[in-house]
Amino acid sequence: MAESLYIKGDTAILNFNDGFPVRNSDILNSDAFKIIIDGYLQQAQPSILEWLSLSKTNGKTIQNELISCLRELLVTPLDSVAHPYIQNRRALLEVIEGIYTYWRNFQRCSIIYINKHQKSELINFMERDGEFNRILLGFYRIFQEKVQGRKNSVYRQLHAGTNASVTLIVKQNKVPSTYSNVKKLVSIDSILLRSPLLLHPKTNKREGHFQEVYENPIEGLEFSSEEFFCYPAKVGSYLAMIYFHKDFIFSGLSLSNLFELASTEEINSRKPDIIVTFGVKDGTDDMVFYNDRKNDIVVGKIAYNPKIEYFGYLKKITLTCHNVAAMNKKRLPIHGAMVNVYLKDKRKYGVVFMGDSGAGKSEIIEEITNMGSDNIERMDVIFDDMGSFGLNNGEVYAKGSEIGAFVRLDDLDRSLPYQAMDRSIFMNPESTVNARVIIPVSDYETISSDHKVDFFFYANNYEDKIGLEIFENAAQHKQVFVEGKRMAKATTHEVGITTSYFANPFGPLQKQDVCDPLIDLYFDAFKGSNVHVGQVFTKLGVEDRDENDLKRSAKEVLDMLVNYRG
Repeated sequence: MAESLYIKGDTAILNFNDGFPVRNSDILNSDAFKIIIDGYLQQAQPSILEWLSLSKTNGKTIQNELISCLRELLVTPLDSVAHPYIQNRRALLEVIEGIYTYWRNFQRCSIIYINKHQKSELINFMERDGEFNRILLGFYRIFQEKVQGRKNSVYRQLHAGTNASVTLIVKQNKVPSTYSNVKKLVSIDSILLRSPLLLHPKTNKREGHFQEVYENPIEGLEFSSEEFFCYPAKVGSYLAMIYFHKDFIFSGLSLSNLFELASTEEINSRKPDIIVTFGVKDGTDDMVFYNDRKNDIVVGKIAYNPKIEYFGYLKKITLTCHNVAAMNKKRLPIHGAMVNVYLKDKRKYGVVFMGDSGAGKSEIIEEITNMGSDNIERMDVIFDDMGSFGLNNGEVYAKGSEIGAFVRLDDLDRSLPYQAMDRSIFMNPESTVNARVIIPVSDYETISSDHKVDFFFYANNYEDKIGLEIFENAAQHKQVFVEGKRMAKATTHEVGITTSYFANPFGPLQKQDVCDPLIDLYFDAFKGSNVHVGQVFTKLGVEDRDENDLKRSAKEVLDMLVNYRG
């Protein structure tokens, strides 16, 4: 990225390689500050613009007048400032506050490009970003306190500079030559998040499904390191190279709460299983994936569109590719949540809840956690959205894909997001529809290991029932899972009762010919592996439900675990 400051919508990216302010005069003289002044003036109130215009010197722009006034304020005692703007200190103070607020309303990220000969940059990038925050906050306070004529009584240490910082480097990798157009793009090496991070994407739901295509969707496309950055992710046991356009840099950085960042050694030594390109400006509306069997890589592509700022697009195209990669290896993708429940009498059970968006998977686990303190020692989250089943000597085991969870605020226990607030990424938290938070919930070693499955429940959110039902013959009831029925909530474009093949529109729906025999294989294996199969009634889609209904169903699940002797 060549610019010192890049702005797109509500996102601002600072390139520290192009210059770093050391003194207040550096800020005043910078092109970036002029860009911010211009942006503020374009949205300032008419009365402020009128005052600025009437008070300026003939022949000068308002921008130049403001900077001249600030230069004089910086070096001159207040009572000696001659600039006409100082004659109305109240209006000038409003302008200073307005510029500061305008800047802070951006989602702000600094980037530092490094190479193998610049280890000091890697060591100092957090110090540099922290120093920038300190300098910018001090820069604002100098003018604010001088114009108001007194020191503040209360100081708020806000993040005046950035919300995040990243180091970028071109890394040696095992990306095949077929993908030479992305092979040499810069990768994220380190990330600094000033959490809790509050983001405000313009959209708050995902629309449409990802389509399978049978020709490589990124072949022949050009990608520039000026525009695309790579987040190398460990998605379950798979390595994913996720290339995102800089306009969606905060979606890319939010991946750090969801997927483990792969190390340089892992990138150097492993061929990727997944390649995702996100925000591709090629004139299409593509939301597609391609199964490259020759290179054993699943490729995802989402075309540039303002709506894809909603994090669900980046998360789900990555998980769709994960699921296709899993099916390629005879694993069964599970759209759901799994926990290992450790009881105080030393028994442990692996419990899986399956269901599409809004079914109540995470919610019922949270209720079990809240009421289980007398019986449960701890609960380890294996996956919160997407995992997969595998077979080992006839036994059914599960793995996760994510170290974090992208969950709705409105259906969770109200204390949960705030318990982890210092590490959380909030998305439109003030919204009454599908406000979300990304929270770390597990570690990579846990989610990528094999875990025995003891109970497998379908999360039924549409029937007006309470409790759970255990199926005597799992194979005879697999249609409940295959049909994937639910009452849609305000998390996607769907409304009312819907069905989705195997409750999983992220790979299995598109590749039913591959998934059908896998479903048969695993449902036949459940009996021999002593996996108990059934459904639990969450009622989250039922109108006028009692707020305690979910608690009652969770209590039945808890009682079953406590009393089970398998």
